[in-house]
Amino acid sequence: MKKYYIGLLLISLMLTGCDLEEVPQHTANKQAVFGSENGLQLYANSFYEWMPSANNIHQADAISDYSARRNAPDFLREGVYSSRTSDNTSASGYDMVALGGDSNWGWGALRNINFFLANNVNPNVPEATRMHYNGLARFFRAWFYFEKVKRYGNVPWIDKPLDVSDPQLYAERDPRTLVMDNVLADLNFAVENIRTVDDASRTLITKNIALALKSRVALFEGTFRKYHTDKGLANTANTWLTESANAAKAIMDSGKFRLHTTGGPDAAYRQLFTSDVPVASEIMLAVVSSASLGIRHAANWYFTSSTTGTRFSFIRPFIHTYLNIDGTPFTSEADYQTQTFQEETKGRDKRLQQTIRTPGYTRVNGGTRVAAPPAFTYTYTGYQPIKWSVDDVTIDGGNNSTNAVSIFRYAEVLLNYAEAKAELGTITNDDWAKTIGALRSRAGITGGLTTLPTTIDPYLKSVYFPNISNPVILEIRRERGIELALEGFRFYDLIRWKRGELFEMEWRGIYVPEANKLIDLDEDGKPDVFFFTTTPASQVSGVTYINVGVAAQKLTNGTSGEITWLTNIPRKFDDKKYFYPIPETHLLTNPKLGQNPGWQ
Repeated sequence: MKKYYIGLLLISLMLTGCDLEEVPQHTANKQAVFGSENGLQLYANSFYEWMPSANNIHQADAISDYSARRNAPDFLREGVYSSRTSDNTSASGYDMVALGGDSNWGWGALRNINFFLANNVNPNVPEATRMHYNGLARFFRAWFYFEKVKRYGNVPWIDKPLDVSDPQLYAERDPRTLVMDNVLADLNFAVENIRTVDDASRTLITKNIALALKSRVALFEGTFRKYHTDKGLANTANTWLTESANAAKAIMDSGKFRLHTTGGPDAAYRQLFTSDVPVASEIMLAVVSSASLGIRHAANWYFTSSTTGTRFSFIRPFIHTYLNIDGTPFTSEADYQTQTFQEETKGRDKRLQQTIRTPGYTRVNGGTRVAAPPAFTYTYTGYQPIKWSVDDVTIDGGNNSTNAVSIFRYAEVLLNYAEAKAELGTITNDDWAKTIGALRSRAGITGGLTTLPTTIDPYLKSVYFPNISNPVILEIRRERGIELALEGFRFYDLIRWKRGELFEMEWRGIYVPEANKLIDLDEDGKPDVFFFTTTPASQVSGVTYINVGVAAQKLTNGTSGEITWLTNIPRKFDDKKYFYPIPETHLLTNPKLGQNPGWQ
């Protein structure tokens, strides 16, 4: 740790300034950094400062189609979000929030990387060693630019440290094609040059992590170009999809990773997200916390507190997408719309009970397991997440969580491979069995594991993806939403599929057959909640009372039906929101950047 911080101090002396318009100043001897592998390693450690924090990741889906929350996101409210807002805030969590201080339009991390690449030329260090560290630098540059392109579309491509007089500081943005071709070149270089190591800690960038990022980036770019036909790049989509599939296949063929199944269908999935030590069989890269070092995050606080965070709650249309345990759609049941919470959570994909509180869920309080039904002091819909929060109630009230938070895991690689192959039209039964079939088997599902689906689920198509007529693609999208829920993918999955309209989905919760009546949500013989339209004369201890006769929260049929939340505050997604606005302050500095369409 001492070496690490001394290294950062030395680098900070060499690099001053924090934006695109500022230039590194040489105030220390470069030989101390670039003249030995130890120096290169210390510098390369600074690249990791840019990576997302645990809180960035587990809070990233606060704006998505499947989340109800305390308030409507400004990004989805007409006339609220603008280029001035874009200077200081982010609408979708993980996408560039507080990544090394480079949230939104910040460029400090890029300057740090380019300075390293320009100066890592000392012949006293073996070339293979220098190329390894250049591979790390180019990996982070590729990741940096991927986030920028996702957010803003066209951006300036800069691959050198700029002097204050360099005209490139005030140049126009470069085309998406140029930037993404350079991103791919950086990733290929990283794959070819980063040393092959087995990182048991799951905290270091390795060749397989570079392949995983390549698969992620290429899948995004290929599907974005395919479905955003107005960009005129659809004819190049398959090239990117092929790159994604090949990168994922290289990881699959390496034999280094496998799906975690210890604990069986009832427990294996959630163990990935509640373990303090990354589950190394499946987790590829993680943010690791440490109680002894005082490094913690706020997952328990965020997903249990009525006052902290957004009170993230899943909505019922998404819960409907979880299959029955036999592999059939839940929505094929005639009465699915009027099943109670207790009924609809039985006999389903085992990931459901490991993602939200369901009947039988308990928590540890004072060393004893106690019933923990959905807490309507927190949840607006009844579907309260447990995926990232652990069962010990003593850590709920602050930044006390120490469970490892994954950034890359093998399940995503399998999903990337399946989707890329399906979009290319080359997926086989064997591909399906090794990817979607394996994921569903881990979740206890028994049917449809070995052969490609041939029947379209009308609910999935009509509610989520009316423009998709391929049952394989539909099922892969279902699987991706469920497997990667709350891991920071959903916002940009909808962006690349051009399904922004889903952000307008009504926030609906559990079905309440009758208001003004005590309900035992977890079937333990004790009432938990009372939804009322008329204020009760007295109250039962231990029961939460919810007024469903107000504008913000109602039942769809008045005294029965699904809970609705904030239907009185409209949310709107239009085409301009597929990109964020360029922040106003930077347009004032460099008008040649130009504003994204619709945000002028």
